[in-house]
Order: sequence, then structure tokens, then C-alpha cells
Amino acid sequence: MAQVKITQTSVSEIMESAIPNRTTFYFDKDLPGFGFYRTPGGTGTFFAEYRPVAGGSKKRIKLGRVGTLKANEAREAARKAIANAALGKDLATDRATERASLTVKELVAAYIEEYVGIKKKKSSADFYRVMLSKHIGPHLGSCKAVSLTRVEVGRAHTKMSKTAKVSANRAISLLAAAYVWGAKNELIPNGINPAHGIDLNNEEARERFLTEVEMARLGEAMREAETVGFEAKVTNAKHAPKGQRSIMHPSVTGAIRLIMLTGCRLREILHLRWSEVNLDRGIAYLPDSKTGRKAVILSAAAVAVMREMPQVGEYVVAGDSAGTPDEKPRADLKRPWTAICKRADLEGLRIHDLRHSFASVGAWSGLGLPVIGKLLGHADAKTTQRYAHIADEPARRAADLIADQISTAIGGK
Repeated sequence: MAQVKITQTSVSEIMESAIPNRTTFYFDKDLPGFGFYRTPGGTGTFFAEYRPVAGGSKKRIKLGRVGTLKANEAREAARKAIANAALGKDLATDRATERASLTVKELVAAYIEEYVGIKKKKSSADFYRVMLSKHIGPHLGSCKAVSLTRVEVGRAHTKMSKTAKVSANRAISLLAAAYVWGAKNELIPNGINPAHGIDLNNEEARERFLTEVEMARLGEAMREAETVGFEAKVTNAKHAPKGQRSIMHPSVTGAIRLIMLTGCRLREILHLRWSEVNLDRGIAYLPDSKTGRKAVILSAAAVAVMREMPQVGEYVVAGDSAGTPDEKPRADLKRPWTAICKRADLEGLRIHDLRHSFASVGAWSGLGLPVIGKLLGHADAKTTQRYAHIADEPARRAADLIADQISTAIGGK
């Protein structure tokens, strides 16, 4: 045990020193009962010690991890805990009662709002809210977080899987992450995570690569959509007069072409602003893509598509509110995409398959996987490995060409 003046500087110096062989406690010189300890694992935790008014042994309450909580914040929390104890309020008991009453829904919601919504992307938080609302909430939401069992989670996963196998897996992963976060923030006791060890559903990679013939059909369908339009039977417009044709806005077909020509994700194109595009240099700057900030190289074909798209608002792909003070990006392309795929006899094709097709053309053309990964904006090289089998084809063609010449020379069959 050592006494120090606990400040941000002194704590940082101790945390940067050699890792101790056993847990070491440091108490503040000015505030009795306030301190922090460092474990052999290298982690540090602030705490407050006090003796309840009713008597008995001292109690110690954890305030938070070093790094998550600043020294001055921990000092203030310790001061309140010690002061409350002097008034007869036992925070350790209160916290235990609070933890015991916390429901699974409340735990996951707190994780989303207090961590994901602040530290992660807004789209991740939105996705998790859907998982909570559709899957975790209905099946496990009312259960007490501290008493939930692995058996109950397993049964809930089985029920979720009957309608959505992949989403069921995502829900369990979210639940597991919420428990880890909850333990770190002392919303639940350490060592509790009923979502760990659940047998998840097998997930097959849903990859589809368009052939040149299919690309041609898709292009023809888009040209028809933006010129003469589709009849109601193609667009699924229930109340459209018989024989009337629906012409698509060039921003819609332009968005699809840009995805095909850049390999970008749907949201990256729909949220792209004109201010983030330099057509003269052929570059688009994405400030908030799935993998963070990145620059997208625009080919001459992509630049040509953009120059033809109408600039009626802030976003490259004009939405319903384009040009208004409260302009928002277009939400999706579901209806027009369904109609185009139906016309091109490509029903079941996903927009994300266009990104896979971009990569497959690059791999087939002999571009290396690192180049493809850079064009797609992959943060992890392992993600690009899914195209390795296609990337082998140029080498195979080269090997056949060389071997054929050698075989002819030596008189092989």
C-alpha cells in the first residue's frame, strides 16, 4: 500500500511504470478512502472505501477503470460515496439492488445509447436498435439481466432462427457485447455473460458475381427505365392505369451505375455530397464510410456518369427533399432496383452483389488482391481473400499459354 497525491499525472506515471507482480493499492493523501489499484494484468481501477454508519467492516466500491474515468472525476465520485456513507446511505447496497433490478432490455439499450451511439457509427447504433426491438426485446427483454441463463438465451436464439437465422446470430452477438460492457461499467457483476457459448447458425457467404451477359441485360434495363420507362406490371404500381409507363429519375439509375463502376457500398453512394467530389481529379472523399475516412478513385466512366447526373441538391443522388433547407439523403433504392432486376430477369440479385462483381472483374483481369482491397476500401486484407480463387485465373491462363507452347515444341499431345 502506498500513499500518493492522486492526479491525472501521477496516475499516468504509475500506469506507465513496470507492471507489478501482484495487485498494488495506492491511496490518496488528501481524501481518506479514495484510491486506485493496479493488477498484474496491467489494468487500474479507482475505488472508494468507507465504513457504514451502522458499523461493521469497511466496504469498497469500484468507481471505474483508469482510462475510462479521469482522476478528478474519480475523486468527485469517491467524495460523494464517502459523504453519503456518513449520512447513512450505503452506495454499495444501493448499487447491488439496482443491478438486481436491471432487465436485459435496459442493459442492451444502455449499451447502445451510452457506448455504441457515442463511440461507434450512427448506422451501427440504428442497426442494434432494430435487433433489440425485433429480437432481443420480445424474447428476453423482460428478464432480469443478472438471472438470465445460457439455456434461456439458447431457447430464444432457436425461436429467432425460425424466421431470421442471420439476424438471430447478430442479436446474440449484440447481447454478448452488452454484457461485457455492462460488467466493465458495473451495471452487472463480473463473470456473467449467458450469451457466450451459444451455438450460432451456420452462415454461408452470399456472394454472386454478374457475368458480362447479365451486366448487359442490367444496362439495357436501366436505359429503358430512364428513357421510355416500365409498365405498371413491371414496376408493381398497383393503381397505375393500364398501359401507363413509369420513367425513373436519372439519379436512381446513376446511383446504380456508380455502385457498379466504383465498387462502393450503397450508403456510400447515397450519402455522397457534391462537395466531397472532385471530378477534375477523379476522386471522391468519403468522410464516414464503414471503415472510416477514405478516398475513392473515380474512373473515367464513373466521372462521365456523375457529369450526366442532375445537380439539384447537396447530394449526388437526389432524394425527394433535394434542394430544400432540410434536405436528407435518399433512404434506399429498393423499389426501382426490384423493377430493374425484374426487367433484366435478374430477380434475387442484391445491390451489394454489384460490389462483389466489381471486385471479381478486377481479380479476373489480373489485378492483385492488395489493389482490389484498396479500391474497395477494405480495412483488413483478410476480407479481400474471398476473391483469391478468381485472382488465380489470370495465372492459370498464363500457365496454359506457356505450357501449350512448350508442349508443341517437345511434341506433346
